[in-house]
Amino acid sequence: MPSNKSVSDSPIIQFINCRILREHTLQREDLWIRDGKILDPEKLFFDEQGYADQQLDCGGGVLAPGFIDVQINGSASGQSSQRRTSRSRSSGAPPGGPVHQRGEEGSPPGAVPADLPVRRDGGPDGDLRQPGGRCHSDAGSRAAPQPVGGHSVADLSQAEDAVRHGASFITHLFNAMLPFHHRDPGIVGLLTSDQIPAGRTVFYGMIADGIHTNPAALRIAHRAHPSGLVLVTDAITAMGLPPGHHTLGQQVIEIQGLHAYVAGLRLPHSGPAGTKTLSGSIATMDMCVRHFKQATGCSVEEALEAASLHPAQLLGISHRKGNLDYGADADLVLLDDGLRVRATYISGEEVWRTEA
Repeated sequence: MPSNKSVSDSPIIQFINCRILREHTLQREDLWIRDGKILDPEKLFFDEQGYADQQLDCGGGVLAPGFIDVQINGSASGQSSQRRTSRSRSSGAPPGGPVHQRGEEGSPPGAVPADLPVRRDGGPDGDLRQPGGRCHSDAGSRAAPQPVGGHSVADLSQAEDAVRHGASFITHLFNAMLPFHHRDPGIVGLLTSDQIPAGRTVFYGMIADGIHTNPAALRIAHRAHPSGLVLVTDAITAMGLPPGHHTLGQQVIEIQGLHAYVAGLRLPHSGPAGTKTLSGSIATMDMCVRHFKQATGCSVEEALEAASLHPAQLLGISHRKGNLDYGADADLVLLDDGLRVRATYISGEEVWRTEA
């Protein structure tokens, strides 16, 4: 039976048998979508007398907002700064839904809103909707927050002054900054500072891959300032590649399990020399969500919001991304009870599904 067409000719999709993340809790209810937006079922039923054209059974899984990675450098041997341009309705993540990400190392994080150009690779791994896909914004600075630091020797007073002048994001907390000291906690002290202007939130990125940040450090940060925690991968172009040696530019990377080591420079007639220096992260966002939950003992809701709602708030796009509120974009990720991705949706359309 066709749905009521008084408002739109577009089909209405109903996700059933799911737990949806809404208002900071997992709720057993259906999710209704039309024209890439989340519908208010009460208005649909009573104002339009509408109903679903299609039902999608989620098998009891968790339906959450698409993950947003604000710090990623590339994946599947493609750097985010090396793209040719095409237009895309939205961007995807390896697996986990739409992603907003920064470009080259050191640039501020920025949004890649729908209907803006993104640079994409061709080839089988160039589709952002597939695991290992990647993108780079041509308009990212439009919604870009200003980073406080990261790779910085700023003390606490300098960091507080930066916040007063508009800074809002600490790049990968604890990494490449002055260590915490009881007389001057450095940038880390912003998590509990009483000098943050009223109505402002300082957000901070955490690489929760089990390698870059000790679980105790994750717990300290989360308990000190949970609402500002933003999960990031900081993934390099080796993400998605198999174990072994890979050439990334002039550098050779050796992948061992979840570690990516600098193997050395590849010289003519010479093999790479191995090191134990970390080259960067090769974690995916869903891996970070699982590790963050395990390490901190936080709730499922907190873990998912650290990868969706918080980065959306950081980027100033939480009115349409990072939540499942009525009217928000229908960018979704379907997960099992172990928080492993089963499917991703962009504007309500399935773009990736696990084969398992």
